Amino acid sequence: MNQPARPPFVASLAEAPLPASGIAWLDQARRENLEAFVAAGLPDTRVEAWKYTALRALAQRSFAVGDAQAAGRAVDPAMLVLAGVDGPTLVFVNGIFRADLSMLDALPAGVSLQPLSHALASEAEPLRFALSRHYREPGDAFARLNGAFARDGAVLRVAAGARVATPLRLLFVGAPAGHDLAWHVRNVVDLGEGAELTLVEQHLGAGGQAHLGTQLGDFTLHADAILHHVVLQEADAGSSLVRRSHYRLDARAQAHLHALELGGVLARHDLRAELVGDAAGFHSHGAFLPDGRQHIDTQLAIHHQARNTVSASTWRGVAGGRGRGVFRGAIVVNAGADGADASLANKNLLLSPQAEIDTKPELEIYADEVKAAHGATVGQLDERALFYLRSRGIPGAQARTLLTTAFARAPFESLPHEALRRHIDQLLLSRLPA
Repeated sequence: MNQPARPPFVASLAEAPLPASGIAWLDQARRENLEAFVAAGLPDTRVEAWKYTALRALAQRSFAVGDAQAAGRAVDPAMLVLAGVDGPTLVFVNGIFRADLSMLDALPAGVSLQPLSHALASEAEPLRFALSRHYREPGDAFARLNGAFARDGAVLRVAAGARVATPLRLLFVGAPAGHDLAWHVRNVVDLGEGAELTLVEQHLGAGGQAHLGTQLGDFTLHADAILHHVVLQEADAGSSLVRRSHYRLDARAQAHLHALELGGVLARHDLRAELVGDAAGFHSHGAFLPDGRQHIDTQLAIHHQARNTVSASTWRGVAGGRGRGVFRGAIVVNAGADGADASLANKNLLLSPQAEIDTKPELEIYADEVKAAHGATVGQLDERALFYLRSRGIPGAQARTLLTTAFARAPFESLPHEALRRHIDQLLLSRLPA
């Protein structure tokens, strides 16, 4: 019996050569992840995690793996500047580390930051647990691809007790290459006991292109560590970007995530948090703003696995044009996680009749003495608020902009870094309808 033809997406990547590291366990993991990807292909909407994000169009495209010319791709130096954030920066272009664009000569005490390619060349064994992982869920196609092809990324370690005042930055740039590329990066972040860090992660486009980028990030917070993670996603309008960030929090560790999703024709971010230590806390705040024909999908899954853990999530969506937003917020309180306190709120605005936002809050509780709440809304601007502003002499268009901007800005009011708040305000003002 003839086997059905593979979709172009799967076929183009199935025949691509895998990176050869010379590290037996890594090369084996890459082969096994590619085999798993080819066998399963891309998920369809029958897979619950992809119910609202169809991949039919992507399945018909072909990509070349990696960019042999990435070291010479032109990048405007102005786009590397982030006002108020001038600390150590690691820059990647089409998934490849660029030493000429990075700034690593002033690392704070207790901080180790290097590209994955360098870490593998010098001492690969500490990365074995993260990089030899297999992905077995039905919707794990892009994680398998990343596990097969990622050859670079960031390895960041903060020593126990180190309190880093200066934000560190990871910058991922998609640049035109004359053909469609698939690039992949892998980040490993480890905060020692009592360490504290602000990490800014940016995604930018350096010109029109339709690349596919995947990213996997593993964040481990040991006891009493504090991480402030700021994600600013402004990928090129024609590109696709699929990411997964996994947080593991030990006792009393605290992770604070602020994420703004703006770019890409298809953008998806899977956020997974495991609160494995007593009194650990995960706080996520974000906004997604699909416009035109953009599709932006945020998947949030938080697992309370220990006593007296806390999670608080506030997300906003604003969709215009024919944009489509997807938000799934799932909270699971495991048996034995008594004293857990979990809350999730997702509010959404539709700015046009053709816009769509699908939101799905989920809550599963298997423990006693738990405090939990979740809710979601989808609607239009409050006409009473508009009337009030207009009655005070504010023109209708300006009143709408004021209300929409205030709505989208709300999740970032808790961001402690003033320069980053100002930058986010500027992004919102430039993006939302005038």
